[in-house]
Amino acid sequence: MPTDQYHEPPEELSAETRTFARMCASLSEEAEAIGWYEQRISVEPDEAAKSIMVDSLGEEYKHFSMELEFLLRKKPKWREIAQGILFQEGSIVKHGESAESAAD
Repeated sequence: MPTDQYHEPPEELSAETRTFARMCASLSEEAEAIGWYEQRISVEPDEAAKSIMVDSLGEEYKHFSMELEFLLRKKPKWREIAQGILFQEGSIVKHGESAESAAD
């Protein structure tokens, strides 16, 4: 089956790397779906349709979060940097710089 998700020949990649790439692609797809639902919800005049979309959006949040957690478990440095940024008050950029420096 042809695919364009790999930037290197798939047969040269380990199974672990191919799984990681698939999960990255899934994460991107969930992020895209979240953006689509946000747009649809913002313009949908029918309240019943809107409530279904809001419920679907929650599913996308869940899937995105599960995929992100999977990826972070596979890459400890990524997890370390993310922990220095996520759920912190204040400047996201400053936390990012600090977290990246601390992980190096």
